[in-house]
Amino acid sequence: MQTLIRLATQDDVDTLFAIRTSVVQNHLSVEQMADLGITPQVLADSIRAAPCVWIAEVDGQPAAFAMVDQAEGEVFAMFVRPAFENLGLGRQLMAVAEAALFEHHDRLFLITDGRDGIRANGFYQRLGWSVVGPVDGDDVRYEKSRAQ
Repeated sequence: MQTLIRLATQDDVDTLFAIRTSVVQNHLSVEQMADLGITPQVLADSIRAAPCVWIAEVDGQPAAFAMVDQAEGEVFAMFVRPAFENLGLGRQLMAVAEAALFEHHDRLFLITDGRDGIRANGFYQRLGWSVVGPVDGDDVRYEKSRAQ
């Protein structure tokens, strides 16, 4: 199995949506994302504006991605197709995303579903992220500081 982490391009927008809509936990349809303002055009514009999305490929097949908001210091998205879970792709992508953000920020944040049973919470905690409090609905805010 050969793994490659690469920057996404505008040509990857459909692939990013395919990965995002394939997940089981925290699933959103294309229509639900559009209602939140996440559209192919918005994603393409973000990619064009700054290097902000990385794709993990396994044997040439796109399997996962991470997206950051450089200006805010936020890990905005991190998703792995179910067939590629438990291969370390999320950990690899988070390392790349965090490194990119730590170039400009001392403290990073992400927001995710904080309910019991959501696997992402244990994943982020194992990577050194800490819950700092609730946000809208069931979501929680995690933060991670640069190692001194």
